[in-house]
Amino acid sequence: MIGRAIATQRPRPSPGRRHVNYSGTHLLADLFGCTGLDDIDRVEAALRAAVTAAGASLLEIRLHSFGTGQGVTGVALLAESHISIHTWPERAYAAIDIFLCGETNDLDAALAALILGLGAERHDEQRIPRGFSAYQAPAIAPIVT
Repeated sequence: MIGRAIATQRPRPSPGRRHVNYSGTHLLADLFGCTGLDDIDRVEAALRAAVTAAGASLLEIRLHSFGTGQGVTGVALLAESHISIHTWPERAYAAIDIFLCGETNDLDAALAALILGLGAERHDEQRIPRGFSAYQAPAIAPIVT
């Protein structure tokens, strides 16, 4: 007989169940009326300010400019997860994605730094609690053949 282990999925609990341990909050924000969205240096400065304001640990920033007058896309890789951005200067619009799993990180301060750094006139946001549970972890079951 040879034994091997396979992962089996346990049923996922429904949202809002008490046994879910949230590991962070995912904030999605739409920034309107922004300026300088084709300026890669300004976008980088705004990302760095957001990381600092959040109290997060920066690992690396990766940015790409699509050219003069075009948008910038990028991500700040964090020990606690990430902050990403994609800009449309022709629409004065930026899409922001902030996911922080550190208990002491400040999502509101990170968003405020991006709003200030990009000169947003208004913004909309959504917050999604992200988590895991013992019920969601795969179980290892031996199979004997």
